[in-house]
Amino acid sequence: METKDIAPTLEKIYKTAGDFLPLNGTDYVEFYVGNAKQAAYYYRTAFGFQPLAYSGLETGNRETTSYVVVQDKIRLVLTSPMNSAHPINQHLAKHGDGVKIIALWVDDARKSFEETTKRGAKPYQTPQVSKDADGEVITSGVYTYGETVHLFVERKNYNGTFLPGYKAWNSTYKTEPVGLKFIDHMVGNVGWNEMNTWVDYYEKVMGFINLLSFDDKDISTEYSALMSKVMSNGNGRIKFPINEPAEGKKKSQIEEYIEFYEGQGVQHLALATDNIIDTVTQLQSRGIDFLRVPQSYYEEVLNRVGHIDEDIKKLAELGILIDRDDEGYMLQIFTKPVEDRPTLFYEIIQRKGAQSFGKGNFKALFEAIEREQALRGTL
Repeated sequence: METKDIAPTLEKIYKTAGDFLPLNGTDYVEFYVGNAKQAAYYYRTAFGFQPLAYSGLETGNRETTSYVVVQDKIRLVLTSPMNSAHPINQHLAKHGDGVKIIALWVDDARKSFEETTKRGAKPYQTPQVSKDADGEVITSGVYTYGETVHLFVERKNYNGTFLPGYKAWNSTYKTEPVGLKFIDHMVGNVGWNEMNTWVDYYEKVMGFINLLSFDDKDISTEYSALMSKVMSNGNGRIKFPINEPAEGKKKSQIEEYIEFYEGQGVQHLALATDNIIDTVTQLQSRGIDFLRVPQSYYEEVLNRVGHIDEDIKKLAELGILIDRDDEGYMLQIFTKPVEDRPTLFYEIIQRKGAQSFGKGNFKALFEAIEREQALRGTL
């Protein structure tokens, strides 16, 4: 199977994707974590997120505690259970800290639920109305791969800080943002021979289109391989690459993830910036560890990608990768796992016209991942 570009420009997606599930963007991403207060401190200190909202004992919530942090259009919700019997503890015991809910901003949460469930989606939450003095929010939800959930959030009649049940979170501890703007894409890891099942799900159930496909010839090294398909909604605001393992001499990063996450789930969030050099410089100074490729990569990369505006020496110093497609070029870098288990990590990305996902960097990147796997004894 060769790499196929089903829709070379997003304009084609706009014209061809189904419109039964219009999505305005990502509303928030919710993580189940062992200690929400400490996780919030980490994301504020290391990644520059700002305090937004809080739910817990002080708001009348005796079941969970949630801290909401924000940076430009990115909202993360960090949630912990408040007693041992809470079902979130089962999720944490099995998966560790990780993404549970990808909330999607819609105009009609009831219709979103109806359209997806009648096409075969497994219900997570029937439409519910939450109210407070600032108005009402309607939410509904369906399951996707593993135990991951898509929650549809309709907030057109709400003027509060975040959601009913939350209060504004005012903190004396101040940190500076690092220039993160929005979620560019979110990647899911699924099991052997499961990728096409979930591609079909997004096409039939959610009206997405297969934007790009990569096979094991595109994404392989001497030791391991994987396959990936990128799914996009009609307006191109939501992109979900889906990865599955492929045959190789040793254990792939997807197999490692599934082993330690104990199932399918979100592998990484790609966070966009307008100045990747400044963003990565700040993140490194705050203790974020990134994957590194050999310096020889930078001796050859400009022959492949052509002219770029940035100083190649600075990119090499920081470990930032470069790739180009027909519409421009892009800059990207990947953190090491941010949990004790080798599961969730982040990508920092700056697009300068390019709409692709860094195919030219795959070999160097995955060799870097394999070096980390070897150190962990999991290759």
